[in-house]
Amino acid sequence: MPNPSHLEQHPEVAQRFADLHPPLSRQAALVEANRCLNCFDAPCTAACPTHIDVPRFIKKISSGNLAGSALSILDANILAASCSRVCPVSVLCEGACVLHRYNEQPIEIGLLQRHAMETFHASGAPLPMKSDVAHPQRIACIGAGPASLACAAELRQRGYSVTVYESRALPGGLNTYGVAEYKLRTADSLHEIDLIRNLGVEFHFGVNISTDADFIALESQYDIIFLGVGLGSMHKLKIPGESHPSVIDALKFIETYKTTNAPVTGRHVVVVGAGNTAIDAALAAKRIGAEVVTIVYRRTEPNMSAFDFEFDHAKREGIHFMWLTQPIAVHADGDNLRSLECLRVALVDGKPETVLGSNFFLKCDMLIPAIGQSPLVDWLSQCRGIVPDSGRVPADPVTGRTANPKYYAAGDCVNGGREVVDAVAGGKRAGIAIAAALESAHA
Repeated sequence: MPNPSHLEQHPEVAQRFADLHPPLSRQAALVEANRCLNCFDAPCTAACPTHIDVPRFIKKISSGNLAGSALSILDANILAASCSRVCPVSVLCEGACVLHRYNEQPIEIGLLQRHAMETFHASGAPLPMKSDVAHPQRIACIGAGPASLACAAELRQRGYSVTVYESRALPGGLNTYGVAEYKLRTADSLHEIDLIRNLGVEFHFGVNISTDADFIALESQYDIIFLGVGLGSMHKLKIPGESHPSVIDALKFIETYKTTNAPVTGRHVVVVGAGNTAIDAALAAKRIGAEVVTIVYRRTEPNMSAFDFEFDHAKREGIHFMWLTQPIAVHADGDNLRSLECLRVALVDGKPETVLGSNFFLKCDMLIPAIGQSPLVDWLSQCRGIVPDSGRVPADPVTGRTANPKYYAAGDCVNGGREVVDAVAGGKRAGIAIAAALESAHA
């Protein structure tokens, strides 16, 4: 099993992966909590996909009731600790803070949430149950990412038996394997999931459910099956030479340095793509020890999908950006990657078109493609009665119910890839809907 604490064996590297936003001290948290205006209409709560009652939990911090604050948060978001670290708060809750209207700094909601949650975790307190009734129905969750974890926790707290099946060795999905270490450490992700395990949710790892027979077997054992499988592998560049061992996709690169004992990188690293994952990979390469890290993108800065704050952070850490650049070939000398051949790009009516004859070579001894993940079309087609739509599971946006009433779904396999908090919100809604459906059927 991967060692989630491996960076401790490399203290010089671990130091480079220190928290992007250090936690608040108790005194700093009290001061910040007392800045909150406790708005009655709480636009911050409306902006949160899980609708955490922000004024309520902050008021409890200001009164010293950290346990009550944490329980208030957990009632809405079971993965609140990880979300406090990875959520793009500047465009969600903090972005909606009314203090913006007065040209004041918004309340640091993310850090206050982290303060309450980390105090709760340190106390060793268990998650509360929401019902003392033990229901006979059983639910299987496929995948152990945020959507499945939220669904499983909601159902278990309501007294249902839940089993989670995961093909990998560890739970957490992208929280464990794909989020940059300076945002969320693997050990923190796993510690949070231990609370869900302690509710009585059963986990099975290394289980690959992929055939019609597998689904038939599950249907015979469980009343409901929840799909929280996320997305598939990252898209290929489809250029000559990309099969070279020094070409590693962004998610695999992040997973490798987080879960192995050999965090290595090239001296001249090129990342292809301009999304948040591309920036995470670029910053990781820089922190591990790359001398020059360059992000190439075939469009321009206004077209990049990464959040502005991520872009600004990357520039501050010395990441180079090359716009209007299209990779066309990887060149190597045996085991050693040498360069990435590119073409200049011109935008014609807003569409990128390569400029013939504009070839140039970018020094590169490690190439990291980060151009998005592919949907699990073939896998989803095995789910009985479900016909993928553009690679996604067609599911009710409120309940998560699919065309087959025995199957529910949420998270990236439904929305195509959004934030962790969106997956948590979808999984929780599905858990509530599944409980309501089972109670109605057995009333």
